[in-house]
Amino acid sequence: MTGPAIAVAGAGLRGAAYARRIAREGRGRIVAVAEADPGRRARFAAEHGVPPERTFPGWREMAAAGRIADGVIIATQDAEHAGPAIAFAGLGCHILLEKPMATSEEDARRVVEAAERAGVMLAVCHVLRYTPYTRALRDLIRAGRIGTPVSVQHLEPVGWWHHAHSYVRGHWRREDESGPMLMTKSCHDIDWLVHVMGEVPARVGSFGRLSHFRPENRPEGAAARCLDCPVEASCPYSAKRLYLSCLGDPRLEVWPLDAVTHDHTEDGVLRALREGPYGRCVYDCDNDVVDHQVVNMEFPSGATGVFTMTAFAAAAPRQTRIFGTLGSVEGDGTRLAVRDFRTGGLEVIETETGAVSHGGTAPHAPRKSPDDPPPDGRHDEADEVLADAFVEAIATGDPSALHSGGRESLASHRVVWAAEHARRSGTVVELTSGEPTAPSIHPQAKGTVRP
Repeated sequence: MTGPAIAVAGAGLRGAAYARRIAREGRGRIVAVAEADPGRRARFAAEHGVPPERTFPGWREMAAAGRIADGVIIATQDAEHAGPAIAFAGLGCHILLEKPMATSEEDARRVVEAAERAGVMLAVCHVLRYTPYTRALRDLIRAGRIGTPVSVQHLEPVGWWHHAHSYVRGHWRREDESGPMLMTKSCHDIDWLVHVMGEVPARVGSFGRLSHFRPENRPEGAAARCLDCPVEASCPYSAKRLYLSCLGDPRLEVWPLDAVTHDHTEDGVLRALREGPYGRCVYDCDNDVVDHQVVNMEFPSGATGVFTMTAFAAAAPRQTRIFGTLGSVEGDGTRLAVRDFRTGGLEVIETETGAVSHGGTAPHAPRKSPDDPPPDGRHDEADEVLADAFVEAIATGDPSALHSGGRESLASHRVVWAAEHARRSGTVVELTSGEPTAPSIHPQAKGTVRP
């Protein structure tokens, strides 16, 4: 096999998916892995034929081996993104870095500066930039189809079961272990809005809180674990219902079930729910991230935007409406409906096929069964395009295949930190070019604010 040599730090869902795509396409070679979980590390090494001397228990050990690859995929937990990114940049490795790029603005800047100093490419995994839908929407706006954009509405319906899985019971439930919900889940969306609108907001405000997944909302008689709970059958957040329904579906066994157990049998699932964190009552966990949030934005052009993230919806593709002076466009991640104010006509574009029709109805999110939780929208396809782009950029030495660099990602991350400070302080935060909005993700974060 030829092509750039790629190492993987963090062999979880994302790291494994990127590696699998690279290996399957044959454009690159997976030559090393660093993973703390012994079982996951062994499975990854066996799948890709990684020899023992290139199999490491952590990114530090892999970095100590020197420059053993042309590029590194960093898919460790959020709090361990900056350290490996800086270390591998120093070794001269090109970097594909999972979002968020760091858990503080200071560390994010250090990552960008390390990559620039070393002269290596840095791509943050803002995969929403890589879909045909996004390209079609940007082209449509640039062509003036809706005139000058004046306002935008963007919704991320996380899904009740997805929120319970990842942000109440799962790895991203606590800010001190990962980060705020707006960063760990929705920095994708803020980055996407910056990308689509073509400008970084000048002012942001935000409201949101943890409203529902709290001890005081626990149903009467509920137990600490779903398997012991007399009201489990009527609870929308039943772990037993959710995870047993994944059995037999190969995609759902990869996610979300693999986070719970690698034993894909009924006994294996029940054992994990009895002993592990995913069997806990959602009202009896140690979670503290918000379950709903809005971000209000004002762009330098005068355009305004609002982003809404909510746990309390069916898991569905993101939904967007952009309103311009000559028309409007509505999208659902696959389909765009363009209304022309001059003719009153409606044009519907299927962005994955290129098909165009006139009249008809606007996009709408497909209905989802609560017993059949789907993967996250078009995420899988975009992950694959990004993996291809990363290997191509290394092979050719041309970063144009990557849709954003470190500076662009830092700019959209700064909007998230500003919004979090605005939410906590009850202020509007003004973003000034090149100046920190906040030194950390925590309540003591400071910024340029005005009442």
